[in-house]
Amino acid sequence: MTELDIDVNELIETISHVLQHKAILQQSPKMIGIRTGGEWVAQALHAKLELEDPLAVIDISFYRDDFSKIGLNPTVKPSDIPWEVDDQHIILVDDVLYTGRTVRAAMNEIFDFGRPASITLVTLLDRKGCRELPIQADVIGMSIECNQTLKVSGPEPLTVSIVDQSEEEQA
Repeated sequence: MTELDIDVNELIETISHVLQHKAILQQSPKMIGIRTGGEWVAQALHAKLELEDPLAVIDISFYRDDFSKIGLNPTVKPSDIPWEVDDQHIILVDDVLYTGRTVRAAMNEIFDFGRPASITLVTLLDRKGCRELPIQADVIGMSIECNQTLKVSGPEPLTVSIVDQSEEEQA
C-alpha cells in the first residue's frame, strides 16, 4: 500500500463546517458510523460537532449483496444503535463512497431498526465515476477519481492509502 498525502483531520474539519451550516443540526440529529472506516470518521465528527446522543455503529456484513461471493467475514461485530431510529434525523457516515452498495446495505439495516425521518449521507472520500447504484453523498470531504482502490486506516491516526493491485487480488 502507498499512503497518500491527504490530511484526514482537515477533511473532517471541512465536513464539520459544512454540516454546521445544514438544517439537520437544528433537528437533534443522531449519528451512525459504518464499521470500520466510517466508524472512525464518525467518532471524529461526533466529537467535533459535540452531538449529545451517543454515536451508533452498524456492521453491514450480513446486508451485503455480495455476501454469497465473499463468504462470512470472521470479524463481524454486532451493530449498536443505542436510541430509537423511528422519526430521527440521522447522519450516516462512511469512509469511502465507491459503488454505493455499502450505503444501500447500511440503509437496509437502519430500516430494520425503524423508520428515520431523514438520512444525510456523509463520506470522507467519494470515488467519482464508479457508482453502480444511484446513491450520492450529501457532504463529502474530497472527491477522487475512481481509477485506484483506497483504504482508510485508523483509528489514530486516520490515513488514506492506495491498495496495490496485487494486494487487492489477495484480499
